[in-house]
Amino acid sequence: MARTESNEFAIGTKAPNFNLVNTIDDNFYALNELKGKKGTVIMFICNHCPFVIHVNSELVKMANQYQLKGINFIAISSNEIENYPQDSPKYMKQVAEKLKYPFPYLFDESQQVAKAYDAACTPDFYVFNADLKSVYHGQLDNSRPGNEEPLTGKDIRKAMDNLLQNKPVLENQKPSVGCGIKWK
Repeated sequence: MARTESNEFAIGTKAPNFNLVNTIDDNFYALNELKGKKGTVIMFICNHCPFVIHVNSELVKMANQYQLKGINFIAISSNEIENYPQDSPKYMKQVAEKLKYPFPYLFDESQQVAKAYDAACTPDFYVFNADLKSVYHGQLDNSRPGNEEPLTGKDIRKAMDNLLQNKPVLENQKPSVGCGIKWK
């Protein structure tokens, strides 16, 4: 299992806009339609990556908790599907329904959105404030497949809590680690 770290994404950077199909309902959505009142989490994930599979339960739990507080979650898969057909939209929909994703699961077929965010791995997490300015880009927590660390989401939860409480941005933001995005 190759490990790829997320790239740097400067704090304060405005979230690049997009208009992508939600594989759950087959409708297109722009970022402004999906953003949260108090904040937005954008996650680059996919179906087959062991790192994503490892964190899926925490993603659902976190989204269910924080969406009630005004922070919306958006999942995007940018993997090319010719060599990775398990990441295609029909399977994205199946995974989203099976795991009861409480957030849209968008397909970035052109990979332009992943490039705009300089996304490198799955999972790759970004937290934006109400004005869609970046306040966090890093790992969910220290848990990885097989390392016996508990899955808590503590790093991203701390970033969201600071955002909700108008506290300063986290100074120590560790990069996310996962499978590299499968580029065309």
